[in-house]
Amino acid sequence: MKPPASIREHCTLSFQRTGLITVLCCVAIPSLAAAVEEAAPQAPVFYENNIQQLFQQKCLGCHNAKTRKAGLDLSSPESILKGSESGRIIQAGDADASLLFQMIESAEMPPEEKNHLSQEELQQLRHWLNSGARFRETVKTAPAVTQHDIIPLLHLRCVACHGGRRQEASLDLRTKASILKGGKSGPAVIPGDPSGSLLIKRIHAGEMPPPRKLVSASVKPMQDNERELLSQWIALKLPEVESLRTEEAELVTEADRNFWSFQPPRQPTPPVVKGQERVRNPVDAFILQRLEQHGLSLSPVASKRTLIRRLYFDLTGLPPLPEEIVQFLNDTDPLAYEKLVDRLLASRRYGERWARHWLDAAGYADSEGAQNEDKLRPHMYRYRDYVIRALNKDKPYSRFLMEQIAGDELVDYQSGEITPEVYDCLVATGFLRTAPDRTFADITNFVPDRLEVIADEMDILGSAVLGLTIKCARCHSHKFDPIPQRDYYRLTAIFKEAYDEHDWLKSQGPRTLAHLPQAERDKYHQRERKLAAEVQQIKQEIATLTEQARKLQIEKQAKSLEEADPQYQQKCDQLQQQIKAIQARKQPAPRIRALWSRGTPSPSYILKRGNYLTPGRPVEPGVPAVLVRNQNPLEVIARSSQKESQGGRRLAFARWLTQPDHPLTARVMVNRIWMHHFGRGIVKTPENFGRAGERPSHPELLDWLATEFVRQGWSLKSLHRLLVTSETYRQTSTVSDEALRKDTDGSLLSRMPLRRMEGEVLRDTLLYLSGQLDETPYGPADPVDVRRDGLVTSLASEQGWRRSIYVLQRRTQIPTLLENFDYPQMGPNCIRRGDSLVATQALHMLNDRLVHRLATEFADRIHNQAGNSPADQLKQIYRLALGREASPEEISLGVETMHALKQEWMKTNPATGADAAARKSLTNYCHAIFNLAEFQYID
Repeated sequence: MKPPASIREHCTLSFQRTGLITVLCCVAIPSLAAAVEEAAPQAPVFYENNIQQLFQQKCLGCHNAKTRKAGLDLSSPESILKGSESGRIIQAGDADASLLFQMIESAEMPPEEKNHLSQEELQQLRHWLNSGARFRETVKTAPAVTQHDIIPLLHLRCVACHGGRRQEASLDLRTKASILKGGKSGPAVIPGDPSGSLLIKRIHAGEMPPPRKLVSASVKPMQDNERELLSQWIALKLPEVESLRTEEAELVTEADRNFWSFQPPRQPTPPVVKGQERVRNPVDAFILQRLEQHGLSLSPVASKRTLIRRLYFDLTGLPPLPEEIVQFLNDTDPLAYEKLVDRLLASRRYGERWARHWLDAAGYADSEGAQNEDKLRPHMYRYRDYVIRALNKDKPYSRFLMEQIAGDELVDYQSGEITPEVYDCLVATGFLRTAPDRTFADITNFVPDRLEVIADEMDILGSAVLGLTIKCARCHSHKFDPIPQRDYYRLTAIFKEAYDEHDWLKSQGPRTLAHLPQAERDKYHQRERKLAAEVQQIKQEIATLTEQARKLQIEKQAKSLEEADPQYQQKCDQLQQQIKAIQARKQPAPRIRALWSRGTPSPSYILKRGNYLTPGRPVEPGVPAVLVRNQNPLEVIARSSQKESQGGRRLAFARWLTQPDHPLTARVMVNRIWMHHFGRGIVKTPENFGRAGERPSHPELLDWLATEFVRQGWSLKSLHRLLVTSETYRQTSTVSDEALRKDTDGSLLSRMPLRRMEGEVLRDTLLYLSGQLDETPYGPADPVDVRRDGLVTSLASEQGWRRSIYVLQRRTQIPTLLENFDYPQMGPNCIRRGDSLVATQALHMLNDRLVHRLATEFADRIHNQAGNSPADQLKQIYRLALGREASPEEISLGVETMHALKQEWMKTNPATGADAAARKSLTNYCHAIFNLAEFQYID
């Protein structure tokens, strides 16, 4: 029997292929054998063969014995093996694991495209590294694996359970000594014998870390290459080497320090100008000097009406009342303007207005962000209140910074009474707790998640306080500024006593403190007892109802309580609803969202390319070298009254920051205050005083203000007073043709810029004019309502709506009015808000239900004050909303418009009476006023 045709074809093809393969093998084997014989005697590859010449041609311009960019010298075998500021740069036998090869292959180095290595040159470098990275002459090198490779690895994978806080089985794996000491089962390792070491056995068996504890401890098992690295270290008998310290002079030069913003400010002498009669204070002299160089002068002084409105909005965020305007206009005192400034600076509203600017820079939000849940921060409001109080008290900026950076180290909060000062110092550290933080859950609490929190906090600190883009040095040395990667990790080490990625506290419960004033704790417990008593009373009513129903059940021989008393279940349900309503009024126990030192931190390492899996050289706490002349100005402050857990690194850092001659601290702050008063900073990039930022338009003025700020005790109110009493600030915003030609963008300050209200000022003004502003200060944030279509509005209290600063600032639920008018996304903070002009702003003001309601309330207020006369109503509208008298033409046109609107209402709805139609037309007119540019822009 023959097989089917398909099988015969398959067999024939198979035999044909087999025969072909056999022939090919017979031909190929001798050739392969010859190739092996030829390859066998291949000479070893040495650095001197071609790599040395390659480095000389492509790399030594930046990485030689003198320049040593990023701490790297490629001019000799010894310096190559020493590595860079990040640590070892070559891994013998593995090109892909070599930092040098990674940087070159990714075309990051050399930076200029013309110097990039060709494919042939890249293969030569790869071949040299893979073949062992050999040199002709013996070069003394450190062991292949040292404690600086292993200690960070053990912290990453093991110390969560075998460290300072927890030592399961009495095992501590943080140091070589503790590893050799071992735990309950004896020494963890046997030097020279990895296979016999208990630690290696447990890891290879999958017992350590225990799989069931991986998520709760937020750790991951060791990877294959990490286990191999640990075995190598044990096989080499646990070698240790002295930490290599890279001298500052090798990474930052005196030429780097000579950049203008890295030099301490020196107070210049105010210049003598031609228009000396316009000089009220030195600010004007510096401004006039530049103007006169361009053939310009200051614009005329604005009217008193314009000035009072400008001052009120600028210093308090709310408009002046008509009677306040009249009082100012009639005040003949030559110092009337200065007295007004002092009165506004003394107002509580000043702190509410200017706290918003600082909270932007600090990245304030009432939620964690970082993931969709956007979990609320119930205690964050305390920091907001602290900022408002501090500004109203005119707390010196130096002290303000100290408390926010190291408040817990300034006071002994653990053993003494919680005084207002102690409380403020703890709450102030909320400045270091504003960044997005998802580490409240086990699954988002791994080391990379923690490092993101630290990175965002460094970003906030750098941009808000130092005016530097420090974040750019996280993965590599800064591309523009002399900030080595080493300095980024030295800076993070300052905060490691509190922010240690290997000794972490979850962002919500564990990383909060209960150190509150006794009065607040007593008030909370009293309120909770009162609510508990109310609940207990209702439960007693339910018990009484039940007992009565049971008696009826027995009497009536009913099958159930409901049958005995048909109202029983309904009454019980109503009482249960009352219990739920009471329980909803319960508040979480009062705590403080703070940051505090927790003891000896883990060692700090440079992370190569910012990767937590590739630690480089160890670093000690320090500040950016470009800002100091000596190696490290930080001295850990210790007092006899301080406990070990209170550290001292952050306090030393804060004291360095607030030195009178610090190059940046005062400059950055006065520049930001100037920006909020004049629309732009003297340095137009307030977050970046580095080389990539803008140069100051008036450098002498900036330095004079910085030194004067310090001389006046770091007083922010004194700085405000100096700026707003200047002739420069009092100018009109009207621009002449000559000024428009010679000072097109207004950077010379030839006139006062016209500025639109921020979203918060607009919302607060609408509430204030309509009589709906609840000025109750402080306390938990007011909740918001989120409609299904996405509209977000704040909820009113019995007294109305509070100021915008007290509204819940949830990152994913910003009130729509604020968001439309450029409220910033805190990612992680905002130094300069955008200034957009988009259709959604006009549409919101025209169509939003709340804006309509406030227009109605404003119209009612106008009617109550001015009566039924349309002319009188118009006069009062202009006085309240625009701060001026209406012109005869405006009154005439307004009366005509309101009459036409009244007729239209009566025509559209015949049932509408004349009085009702008049009120509706008045509301329409008020609504139109809210949409005027004159209303929304501050002259």
